[in-house]
Amino acid sequence: MALGPEAKWALVPKEPKGTDMSDIADRVRKIVVEHLGVEEDKVTANASFIDDLGADSLDTVELVMAFEEEFGIEIPDDAAETIQTFGDAVKFISEAQA
Repeated sequence: MALGPEAKWALVPKEPKGTDMSDIADRVRKIVVEHLGVEEDKVTANASFIDDLGADSLDTVELVMAFEEEFGIEIPDDAAETIQTFGDAVKFISEAQA
C-alpha cells in the first residue's frame, strides 16, 4: 500500500535520534547508574555526583569521558569542572548537541 504525499511527512522524525531532552536524560542516567552503582531513583536533576551519589574525582573524570563517548562530543576541562550534578550534565550535553 502506497502512502500519499500528505502521509509521508509523518514518517520523518522531527529531530535526529538522541537529541531530545528526555532521551539525553535517560542516557545520562544510565551512564551514571552504571558507573557509580547507584539506584536509578537517586539520580535526580539536583543530585550532586560527589555529595549525593558518592563519586570521587576519578569517578567524575570517568563520567565525563563516558558522556563524551556516548554522545560524540568533546567536553573541555573547564566545562567538565562545571558539571557537578545530573542536571548540569543533561543541560551541557543538550546545548552541545543543539
